[in-house]
Amino acid sequence: MSRKAQTIALLQSIETNDAGAMQVINPAHYIQHNLNIASGLEGIVSLIQQRPPQGFKAKVVRVFEDGDYTFAHTQYDFFGAKVGFDVFRWQDDLMVEHWDNLAELAPPNHSGRTQLDGSTALTDLDKTAENKQIIERFVRENWLEQRNTYTDYIANNVYLQHNPLGQDGLDTFLATLKQLQEHGVVMYFTKIHKILGEGNFVLALSEGRFGTNGGTDTAFYDLFRLEHGKIVEHWDVIESITPPEQHKNNNGKF
Repeated sequence: MSRKAQTIALLQSIETNDAGAMQVINPAHYIQHNLNIASGLEGIVSLIQQRPPQGFKAKVVRVFEDGDYTFAHTQYDFFGAKVGFDVFRWQDDLMVEHWDNLAELAPPNHSGRTQLDGSTALTDLDKTAENKQIIERFVRENWLEQRNTYTDYIANNVYLQHNPLGQDGLDTFLATLKQLQEHGVVMYFTKIHKILGEGNFVLALSEGRFGTNGGTDTAFYDLFRLEHGKIVEHWDVIESITPPEQHKNNNGKF
C-alpha cells in the first residue's frame, strides 16, 4: 500500500476497528503532538479503548504526500462531530510522529460552503515547491508581519472560502478581517512551523493568538488551493492550545 493509502486506513481504523492498519505505527518510537493523548502507541490504544457504544467514525476527504510527510483532511464523529487535519512523519516505512488540529463541525457558512466540501482534484505536481513558497510568503507577510498584502496573493475573480464564519470573494474576506478588528478580535501569528504541499494544495501549520481580550494561544492549520500562482480556495481548522498542566504528553503542540 502507498503511504497515502496507509494514512487513510489508519485514520479510518477508529471506525473499522482494523487492528492491522495500526501496524504502520512504529511501536517503539511514536511522538504524539495531540496534547490530549499520551505519547507512543499506548496512547492511541488507550484512546480507542474509550470508544463509546456507538463507536467512532472517520471520513477522509483529502490526503496528500510531501517527502516524509502525509497529511489528511477528515470529518470525524469523535466525541462529537469534528473536522480535523492530521499530519504524519514517516521513517523507514513507519509512522514515527503525529500532529493534528481539531474543531467542532459547524453548519455551512454564508456562501453555503462546509468545512470539508470543495475541490479534491490534485493538479500541478510540477509546481509543488513554487506553490509552497507562495503560501509561505503569504502567511509570513499577512499573518506574521501584518503587512496586508492579501491582494497580491488571492485571486480577485474567484475565492472560495470554507471557514464557518467566512464568505466567498476577496472583497468579502477583507471586509470580514476589518469587522473582526473593529470588534476587538485579534488574529496574529508568531511562528510558521511547517509548510507542506502537493501540487496545487498547500497546508500551513502556524501558531499565534486569536480571540478577544488579547486572544489565547492558538494553533492555525490553513489549507490553500492555488491556480496559476493565486489562492482560489481556503479551508482552516483553528484550535486553542491547552495550558501545559492539562497536557498528556510533553512533546508540545508543534
